[in-house]
Amino acid sequence: MRIGTEGAVVIADQQTEGRGRLGRHWHSPPGVSLLFSILIEPPVDTARLPELSLVAGEACAEAIAAVAGVTPELKLPNDVLVWGRKVAGILAEASSGTVVLGVGLNVGQSRDELPADTTVAAGSLLTIDGVRRERAPILADLLLRLERAYELWLDGGLDAVYPGLGARDFLRGRRVYVDGESGIGVGVDRRGRLEVEIAGERRLVESGEVLFER
Repeated sequence: MRIGTEGAVVIADQQTEGRGRLGRHWHSPPGVSLLFSILIEPPVDTARLPELSLVAGEACAEAIAAVAGVTPELKLPNDVLVWGRKVAGILAEASSGTVVLGVGLNVGQSRDELPADTTVAAGSLLTIDGVRRERAPILADLLLRLERAYELWLDGGLDAVYPGLGARDFLRGRRVYVDGESGIGVGVDRRGRLEVEIAGERRLVESGEVLFER
């Protein structure tokens, strides 16, 4: 990380007024989730900042794979899924060249402790394999992976982390819905956009919500 305020991390034990994309609320009881925000000041064009959600998602997926021995997938722009269930979410908010990157990872929730009224079904590391884990070692590993992915991104752009992103692309080949239209996800391109084939035409989706058939 660069010198200065960059790299400051704030960690919460619980979340009562958490906020996700599109103003959605994110709640988590004490002692079961990794909930943290990290301050970064990337010296890049602001047009590249949305890529940071994918960069953080890849680091989070790597950390989950290392601890649980599974193969997480990434759903553009900010969800980390295991077996179709969302176990982590990323929210990047930029202002005046500074980005606050928020990460929430479900670690110890049982299935009945997870929210049922979500767009994507929720999961946790506990529901993956029944193992209860300490959060601190996972946090340390995730932060290290995030730092490495961030530095790669600074030096080489999204291309530098694209091999992982492409392999984890959850929406590739799936029936998706964009602005009410149905299509097939082709894949995330090297600028972090989702390519979708709708009525025989290829379109690039840079923002907004993409729904999918389960």
